[in-house]
Amino acid sequence: MIRAGAIALLAVQSAFAQVATPAAKPNVVIVATGGTIAGAGATSANSATYQAAKVPVDKLIAGIPELNAVANVRGEQAFQIASESFTNEKLIQLGKRVSALVKDPGVDGVVITHGTDTLEETSFFLNLVVHTDKPIVVVGSMRPGTAMSADGMLNLYNAVVLAGTPSARGKGVLVAMNDDILTGRDAAKRTNIKTNAFASPWGPLGMVVENKAYWFRAPVKRHTMQSEFDIDTLESLPEVQIVYGSGNMAPSMYDAAVKAGAKAIIHAGTGNGSVANYAVDTLKKVRAGGVHVIRSSRIADGFVLRNSEQPDDQYDWVVAHDLNPQKAKILAALALTKTNSAAEIQRMFWEY
Repeated sequence: MIRAGAIALLAVQSAFAQVATPAAKPNVVIVATGGTIAGAGATSANSATYQAAKVPVDKLIAGIPELNAVANVRGEQAFQIASESFTNEKLIQLGKRVSALVKDPGVDGVVITHGTDTLEETSFFLNLVVHTDKPIVVVGSMRPGTAMSADGMLNLYNAVVLAGTPSARGKGVLVAMNDDILTGRDAAKRTNIKTNAFASPWGPLGMVVENKAYWFRAPVKRHTMQSEFDIDTLESLPEVQIVYGSGNMAPSMYDAAVKAGAKAIIHAGTGNGSVANYAVDTLKKVRAGGVHVIRSSRIADGFVLRNSEQPDDQYDWVVAHDLNPQKAKILAALALTKTNSAAEIQRMFWEY
């Protein structure tokens, strides 16, 4: 009886210890690249007029002491630029650093602070090339931290929470903006100045509210661990250019893109990726010269139908599906590192 009682007492003590011991905080690395979230205005009334990329990552972290309650956080300053100045070289440099970080068993998640102008391109690129199931969260702000209506502090806090959340694993690269959780694949900047700038045509994956992630859907397109693209083997990206569709276009714009070295041209067409009748022959000539033609749309929502508006099979053109022109540019460049076949590139646009 004494032995049985002792065993029972040990079991109770063990159970109590498990309840009483707080869970270890996740280890999150913040990789800073600049942007508005690191910006500063002349006064607190300046929410749209400011200088981007002024505040270093250590000051960003120090400005949110609440982070200490949700994660062990450290920062790295990768770049200090406004995001419109991102280049392919910087994309690859950032991708390689993130890839190295997620390979570290001591890192549970990565947050990337980024300017909002090209945040959607970077998040999609990382979604395609970094092979990990650990959370990678890209975050920015629409107003500098000096503004009385600054949104960066809560956005960054939510991003760190998300990067340390086990339920965020395996969902690809995420974007944390204005309480929403968006997939890096289809998050896009829809407005400027306002803080609800980012949205997806298919809706958010969920929300972060008071330290907790709430999920409502999951991405189904290939990403990260399932991707055939790998940042660790990439050293450069082929040149891809976008030509914006409108009434009364100049077909010579396509020729200029070819002369500039483009291996593919994203036609940001009107409506369903439409091509003006007077531009068709130019694009057929472009394709006959070995440069790929990819029909996207300047419309924010919807998707481009193949062999609608134009006989894509006959012309050996590709359609971008639901990817906007800037995201189509990213996937096209990666696709060209693997193949020069229009049929294979089209497969990639369906799958990713």
